[in-house]
Amino acid sequence: MSSTASLSSTVGFGPAAAAGSMPLAAVRAPRIVSIDILRGLVMLVMLLDHVRETLYLHLQVTDPMTIATTPAALFFSRFAAHFCAPAFVFLTGLSAWLYANPPAGTPRPVKSFLMKRGFLLLFLEATVITFAWSGDLPPRVIYLQVIWAIGLAMIVLALMSGLPRKLLAAIGFVIVFGHNALAGLSFAPDSPLYLPWTLLLHRGPVIAEGALQIKLTYPVLPWIGVILLGWVAGPLYAHTVGAARRIKLLLALGLACLGLLLVLRGFNIYGENAPWEYGATTVHTVMSFLNFTKYPPSLDFLLTTLGTAFLLLAAFERADNRVGRFLATFGGAPMFYYIGHLLLLLVLYKILLAVFGPNQGTRFGVNPDQFWVVWVSTVALIPVLYFPCRAFARYKRTSKRAWVRYF
Repeated sequence: MSSTASLSSTVGFGPAAAAGSMPLAAVRAPRIVSIDILRGLVMLVMLLDHVRETLYLHLQVTDPMTIATTPAALFFSRFAAHFCAPAFVFLTGLSAWLYANPPAGTPRPVKSFLMKRGFLLLFLEATVITFAWSGDLPPRVIYLQVIWAIGLAMIVLALMSGLPRKLLAAIGFVIVFGHNALAGLSFAPDSPLYLPWTLLLHRGPVIAEGALQIKLTYPVLPWIGVILLGWVAGPLYAHTVGAARRIKLLLALGLACLGLLLVLRGFNIYGENAPWEYGATTVHTVMSFLNFTKYPPSLDFLLTTLGTAFLLLAAFERADNRVGRFLATFGGAPMFYYIGHLLLLLVLYKILLAVFGPNQGTRFGVNPDQFWVVWVSTVALIPVLYFPCRAFARYKRTSKRAWVRYF
């Protein structure tokens, strides 16, 4: 089971959140629209992946995917979902810096702010989100997924936020670029190092037996590196940096990431433990090249996804149009959307299971040649989710209730 969300403004970050923490009479600062647009875009891609998990869970994909047995439509749908978690985690770090450094005013302490929101995410993962995935009360299995990883990474960022920015940049780069060198290291379940190593770098069971099991899907170490780099990138959005300069820097960062990817991946040098190979067709060759490990995210995975995210942020800098505003609506209420879409999918699945029965073993699902149903269902659900998100985003902007900012 995977999940790809989280949520920089889950956590009430960014200029709007900063305004929300000021006296109620203060004027709210405007949101940075390009961040909301990118967040909204990857949230819709995330919806596609979660519809796939709802209707196609009987045909799960491996990590990395098995090229010979994975249809192209399934492969590229899953590949598109790879962009969600890195973009959200990076934006979480960036938005945390924006909260700590409001555009008009003196820097504010951020440690307590990050700690509270980090622990909130841990709580939500273990309770509300676990239920939204499984529908079980009480839960039989708790999956520690992306919300858990972001919450824990946020707590680490809180503890490290007072360090010099150059030091944080160095630590972030060492983690993101260096963790692949440790990918082959593992420990037996009876080793005292098994639990910390599983939490940091290898997915696996935390509690494998008993009435309540806990399974870790998102090892947190690489995501700590990503959130630190997001914090370090925060000054790109300082009020002293003009849009033209920011676009130029984002383009340079994006192209540098993708250029490095072509060298490292092209020659199978480093950054992905599953080397690419020529396939029987051009499509299979492309699939092999793009077949990155997500759990934990390999360096090539992060170069691809974050490099593309930088280019999209540059493209969205001046995206003042209907499409941009449509996407920004989702990006303005991410945790509300995240929990809401999981609950909606749970209800719809229960209805389908009751009406049609378990046609795929113990589950209801579509046949392998009906993957188009996943795409059609995703498109149909977008307007269903849009109007509640728009209403909640408007309510959040005007409400004086503190709890609203958490969603």
